[in-house]
Amino acid sequence: MNNKRIGFIGTGLMGEPMALNLLAAGYELQAWNRSPEKLDRIVAAGGMACDTPTAAATGVDFLICMLSDGPTCDAVLFGSEDKSAVDALTPGAILIVMSSIPVETAVEQARQCEDRDVGYLDAPVSGGQKGAMDATLAIMVGGASKTFDQAQDVLSVMGRTVHVGPAGTGQQTKLANQMIVASTIATVAEALLFAERGGADPVKVRDALARGFADSPILRQHGQRMLEENYEPGGAAKYQLKDTRTALERAEALGLELPIARTADALFAAMVEHGDGDLDHSGLMRELRRLNSQP
Repeated sequence: MNNKRIGFIGTGLMGEPMALNLLAAGYELQAWNRSPEKLDRIVAAGGMACDTPTAAATGVDFLICMLSDGPTCDAVLFGSEDKSAVDALTPGAILIVMSSIPVETAVEQARQCEDRDVGYLDAPVSGGQKGAMDATLAIMVGGASKTFDQAQDVLSVMGRTVHVGPAGTGQQTKLANQMIVASTIATVAEALLFAERGGADPVKVRDALARGFADSPILRQHGQRMLEENYEPGGAAKYQLKDTRTALERAEALGLELPIARTADALFAAMVEHGDGDLDHSGLMRELRRLNSQP
């Protein structure tokens, strides 16, 4: 068993398999989730369920946060719910925020942690639920190099880590990732619909494209979902929209105009407005069919 103890906040679609992988690696783990029933598998695997975020943060070497967005992270970690979870950390402990949050939020969280003598890393992930289950997530880490070195063994249990710069740059990298994902999903959906409407077999078209320069994990995995109309969420469209919106806000702050990202954002916004926000983001094919008056 590892001699480091981990607190884990947020054991939903992504957080649960990440926490289970840490337990399987021999770490002691205590976890909190707003819906306590989502802790059942963690307890069965040897983890401890906590009644509050503060309890999950007490006595740990690392506190990992995997919540839905920046305001939720701020409320649970620093503010309004119970006592501040970060205040329960002992000096020298490290907070690792693996949620996708705005860059500015990560920078401010890092500042507040520094005031408390707590290390901070923003370490958002890519790879979806499958990557979380298989421990193959791409983990983009911002923060001090020393803090990254201290946390690398823990992070590597959940996937492949790359330290990209100071606090906030992990989130900047994740936004770049989400821009590519959003626009590629949209392009794959358009291409398959285009091929189908032109009389080609879209199953064979996907196979042909996967043998050439247009190949990508999104063509293979999400293209298959589109063909099967299997939109059980691995990454929900409403969260994809959250990320494209955050990316566009960041681009505006940087003085950039990003037309492709803006178009992808508009498509996902329409998808969510039509009630498909809880579907997998590959369900964007449904929005393109609506746009082209096709059921």
